[in-house]
Amino acid sequence: MQEMSFLSDLLEAGYQVSPQAAELITSHNNPRALINHILGSVDDSVFVIDVDDIDFTGFEEVKDVEVPCKQEPVANTTSANPISVLCDITDCSTCVGEYMEFVQYFRNRYSRLSEMIRGRVNARPMESLKGNRRVPGDEISIIGMVSEIKNTSNGHRLVRFEDPTGSFQVLFSMNDKDIYEQSNKLVLDDVVGVSGNLTNDGKLLIAKKLVFPDLPNMGLSKNGSQGKALFISDVHIGSNTFLQGQWDDFMTFVKRESDNPELNKLAQQLRYIVVAGDIVDGVGIYPGQEEELTIPDIYDQYEEVAHYFNQIPSDITVVIGPGNHDAVRQAEPQPTFPERIRKMFDPRIKFVGNPALVDLDGVLVLMYHGRSIDDFVSSIQGISYSEPEKAMLEMVKRRHLSPTYGSRVSIAPEKTDHFVIDHIPDILHCGHVHTVGVKQYRGTLLINSGTWQDQTEFQKRVNVVPEPARVPVVDLATFQPTMLQF
Repeated sequence: MQEMSFLSDLLEAGYQVSPQAAELITSHNNPRALINHILGSVDDSVFVIDVDDIDFTGFEEVKDVEVPCKQEPVANTTSANPISVLCDITDCSTCVGEYMEFVQYFRNRYSRLSEMIRGRVNARPMESLKGNRRVPGDEISIIGMVSEIKNTSNGHRLVRFEDPTGSFQVLFSMNDKDIYEQSNKLVLDDVVGVSGNLTNDGKLLIAKKLVFPDLPNMGLSKNGSQGKALFISDVHIGSNTFLQGQWDDFMTFVKRESDNPELNKLAQQLRYIVVAGDIVDGVGIYPGQEEELTIPDIYDQYEEVAHYFNQIPSDITVVIGPGNHDAVRQAEPQPTFPERIRKMFDPRIKFVGNPALVDLDGVLVLMYHGRSIDDFVSSIQGISYSEPEKAMLEMVKRRHLSPTYGSRVSIAPEKTDHFVIDHIPDILHCGHVHTVGVKQYRGTLLINSGTWQDQTEFQKRVNVVPEPARVPVVDLATFQPTMLQF
């Protein structure tokens, strides 16, 4: 095993390694660099290397991490609209459910996100803070993953952070209103930087500054492409609340057959249609769903969808990703649709996984169905289904699409965290919540594209009011959106 080949360097140097130290080393993002550091720093009197003997002081973590699966560019021979799939889990899944995969998943996330923060925070390994005599009041910084959030009896917020070396508690005081309000945004498994002062006993850090990975401020002066791209999601064909009339009007527009000359002029400029999941209502998604289906067979639902999408003019490129109602695995990241479904569609229609980063003739579009919006709504005050762009803003500030593990989103622990936003997209496109939101943030356009389904019985019970048949259309040269209503 590769893990044993790493540890053999220590054994050949005459050291024994405790099981706890072996786990720390082999689960590290770059075990080879860490072992070299240990060999250069361990005390000569040590025979069995334990966790306490691994001193991270001065260890500069080498950036040597796995990145999301890279796909070869997908050639588009049927139109002048090139498309490349840059990141996609399809055919790249490594998950089998073993313990070490969870360790690798979080190590990979921490390494990549901490690298984004490190240029703004002069952080120390947490292990180096313990038992280290420091002058009270000296400002220090750490980069950590949130493992626990709780409030003290006095109302202050106490957050435990972890890094590969250990953990440390940070207090966000109510007496510092700004930092306390910022801490309200923290959710479990966030990776952030924190600066502050140690208490006299050295056991607690009083936070003064909180740094998220965030996007650089790019502004709007970026080079785009030409023509228009249209964004939809949550079609839900097969449901008895599918809005057939509005969908037919939309298809008339896309086929450039509208009675409105302005709509036809706009449709002539369309180059891409990007679909962020839930193209059918599915089967067995929630209790009692069979009573709300007009098409009870899942494959018949996809045949109906294909009937519509195959009518789209050949000079418009369609890109489709899955959602939680589609016939793919429920755990995210999701691979693309199986061959049995894909072959129902015209070959010029491109299928990707969820999430997926695609290059549309020089415009980077990050597609994510958006199920983590449920987690943001339940975890952060002020985030609601009626304004989904606020949840999407939290995604890009974290440079992560779905930070909290084990909540409403089922996440497969891949060796690589496919939710990290490595490449800064021109457009982030989500769906899932059936409401519409559009926002510009630091040069990235955030779009949630609504639905083609009327309010369901479940939505009535949870007071979610959908905004159906609204379609964002984006000018690829200026990134300015226009909203159409059908």
